[in-house]
Amino acid sequence: MTNENTLPGTDTAELSGFAALGITGALLKATHAAGFTDPKPIQMQAIPPQLEGRDIFGIAQTGSGKTAAFALPILSKIIGLGTKRRPKTARALILAPTRELAVQIEETIKILAKGAHVSTALVLGGVSRFSQVKKIAPGVDILIATPGRLTDLVREGDLMLADTKWLVLDEGDRMLDMGFINDVRRIAKATAPDRQTALFSATMPDEIAELAKGLLKNPVRIEVAPQSTAAAEIVQSVVLARTKQKRQVLSKMLADEAMHSVIVFSRTKHGADRVTKDLARDGFNAAVIHGNKSQNARQKALNDFREGSVRILVATDIAARGIDVPGISHVVNFDLPDEAESYVHRIGRTGRNGRDGIAITLCDPSENAKLRQVERIIRAKLPVIADHLGSPDPQRDPREKTERHFEPANDREHHGGRRDGRRPASGDNKRFGAKPHGERGPKPQGEGPAAAKPNGSSKPDGFKRFKGNNKRRFGGKRPASRAA
Repeated sequence: MTNENTLPGTDTAELSGFAALGITGALLKATHAAGFTDPKPIQMQAIPPQLEGRDIFGIAQTGSGKTAAFALPILSKIIGLGTKRRPKTARALILAPTRELAVQIEETIKILAKGAHVSTALVLGGVSRFSQVKKIAPGVDILIATPGRLTDLVREGDLMLADTKWLVLDEGDRMLDMGFINDVRRIAKATAPDRQTALFSATMPDEIAELAKGLLKNPVRIEVAPQSTAAAEIVQSVVLARTKQKRQVLSKMLADEAMHSVIVFSRTKHGADRVTKDLARDGFNAAVIHGNKSQNARQKALNDFREGSVRILVATDIAARGIDVPGISHVVNFDLPDEAESYVHRIGRTGRNGRDGIAITLCDPSENAKLRQVERIIRAKLPVIADHLGSPDPQRDPREKTERHFEPANDREHHGGRRDGRRPASGDNKRFGAKPHGERGPKPQGEGPAAAKPNGSSKPDGFKRFKGNNKRRFGGKRPASRAA
């Protein structure tokens, strides 16, 4: 589906094969050799306008072929330019929010460009800066980078972007959020004024789409599926379990041999480490990947998972984008993400390129609000396949029931034992064990203005505590207001 900016003559019903899209010669042969024979919907609609020089605003589900949709037009143009490049320059720049996605993009481009004289380079944090500077010194055709390290190289003069005529923002919603937006704007400003820009993502909140308008010129908007929706091949469900039950539930699930390649997502780095250790104690071999790991450790964990030597990969949302491992059977959300859009990217690691996949979310009652946000984003209500909460009324929706059924244990004691959480009225004091005011009796009196204490001090305890607090708060000195 395209808007009024869609170019005429690009009706997907008339297209068959990449040759009909304008991909020719050695690039077409390499594409076929890589197994790319039938274009995906996003490729059918995005490649022709890019070959004609138009900017692209593309929204498509994860695993739908977005990388080839922007890589093939760029490769086609660059192959026609020859191999002469200026030092410290890049003809095309692809920005990605994570190192893993950047590595994945370069691997795909190398496959598509096999046999063509196209140079690529990676610029990302966590690895040797010197080797990256050395690689781009003679100039490269396509540079794939994360914004932070790229900004450093541009600022220090190791890279010039004036010759960059193609700019791609992959996972554009993340590239334009508040963590990257300033770097992205500076990078875009440094590129060639007549550059061609493409922005692709599976999710695009309205406020991010507004920011994108400043980077794109009269773009062709392509939306092959409603944004924030998951692939139809992914079967999604919920298991209700308290946080303390989740370890046991996960271990029981993983005992099923059908879960032969699993990503378990945790909300925090500490949580990911804890889940990995618990799995090891329960007899499972798992690798972990998150932002506190070195790039080499992250890449090793990912490679072990891709090769099958590790069956379970535990990850934070850093792996929700960029992991394209064939045959991932299951995604398990051990915790729900803080941002509902991340759920779409998480489960998109399975069910890719038309394959089947299963996504299971473990939900504690405290996560019900997050679950409702996810359901609003994906426009569907997730079925509950197991309820470990022991709720007594099976006729009610378990998620609604848990919100009412599980109240903090301290609330009743704190509020006088009432189930509704309200404080007792003043007339109920006697009923809840408090003495009426007239029965309370006089306060104990000491002898003299300051009753003697067991330790021999003549000062009341209250004064001593106040003085001690002053020492802690004011470094042993009286406050100025009392010094006089």
